[in-house]
Amino acid sequence: MKVLKKVSFKTLGCRLNQFETDALVTSFHNAGYQVVDYGERADVTVINTCTVTNQSDQKSRNTINHAASLNRDGLVVVTGCMVDNYKEKLESQEQITYVVDNDRKSRIVDLVDGHFSGEVLHPDKLMGDRFGFDTVQKSLHTRTSVKIQDGCDNFCTFCIIPSVRGRAVSRPVNDILDNVRRVVDHGFKEVVITGVNIGRYDYEGKTFEHVVEQVLELPGDFRVRISSLEPDGFSNDFHRLFAHPKLAPHLHLCLQSGSDPVLLKMRRMYSAKQFMDIVERFRTAIPDFNFTTDVIVGFPGETDEDFQKTVDFVREARFSHVHTFRYSRRTGTRADRMKDQVSGRVMAERSEVIRKLANALRLDYMSAMKGSSQRVLIEKVNERMMATGYGEHYLPVTFPVKDPTVNRFADIQLTGIITGDDPVMTTEQIDRQFI
Repeated sequence: MKVLKKVSFKTLGCRLNQFETDALVTSFHNAGYQVVDYGERADVTVINTCTVTNQSDQKSRNTINHAASLNRDGLVVVTGCMVDNYKEKLESQEQITYVVDNDRKSRIVDLVDGHFSGEVLHPDKLMGDRFGFDTVQKSLHTRTSVKIQDGCDNFCTFCIIPSVRGRAVSRPVNDILDNVRRVVDHGFKEVVITGVNIGRYDYEGKTFEHVVEQVLELPGDFRVRISSLEPDGFSNDFHRLFAHPKLAPHLHLCLQSGSDPVLLKMRRMYSAKQFMDIVERFRTAIPDFNFTTDVIVGFPGETDEDFQKTVDFVREARFSHVHTFRYSRRTGTRADRMKDQVSGRVMAERSEVIRKLANALRLDYMSAMKGSSQRVLIEKVNERMMATGYGEHYLPVTFPVKDPTVNRFADIQLTGIITGDDPVMTTEQIDRQFI
């Protein structure tokens, strides 16, 4: 019997990277490889890196070194945004077998197949295609993403992404719809629309909202979730789409700062008031709509007054989760050359303030959701027959079940909260027909 070669994956960074790794998992599986957990012995280890911050670079370097030490006789393939940022440096490292940029990431299986067949192929000879990934079939996750766009033209002063992901490019609408049809046919119950700057989708005059509308009209028992979104990429009546039962009432809308002077220095394309107007429009139409966000503390020149405006904004917007970043200098960005860099001590203090406020707001939102019904996508069932998953509002839920089957919906009613570092909603009243 033929022994299958083993391949493992490690993904760092954004949801788009996660999608691209899942697509590679499918490609390797279809090519006859056995996919194993990262950390197990493997013939091939693919590391999908991130370079958005200095900390991301360090995590990527540590992962590369760890993978090389785990499998000294195996191939180590490094791809992702760190490659586009430090390609020559990575190519000079002996423990890395192949270095593949984002343009050619979808063709990694061809590179590896060639290697094992004795074919010497340089990654730069692979055909570049940002949308050339296989439809996800075998995944490391219960939900799957569909990539509709790549690259960014915003050039925020703190961000390296336009340099490593390139200029904005959009995928044809029909290709997107066909991709969604196929992943639903493969049994996925939740589809996440993703990209680098999806709100700026533009293909032959079709906008992001047009794509969402078309996806929602496809047949099948599935729901749609929208990945991270900039607050300047949709119309004033965008909220109307969320009346559709398939579209999850949750948005991760990137704030970064509640201070207009800081937003201007960041080269963000909106004001604090414009952002709050979006929140209020949504909450007027859908009172329990869930907003989560990103905040950068310690941006160059951020004063105590600027930071207080961010604190006040976060409190008023009532985000249920705030992903807080301490500003990280990136060589090649304008912010790196700005004066008045904020000290690490001040950034740590400000980060802790946001963290405590965000935890309180999360518990407030969860408390307000008690008594409501949710349709949970079951992702895991443990040995005690306790299921965990997310409701449509993107709140984590745990509850008892009789059937251990995962990747299915359960209609439940939220009754309590398990507090801790990561609070979880609980339920006791379960609609038995779904269990």
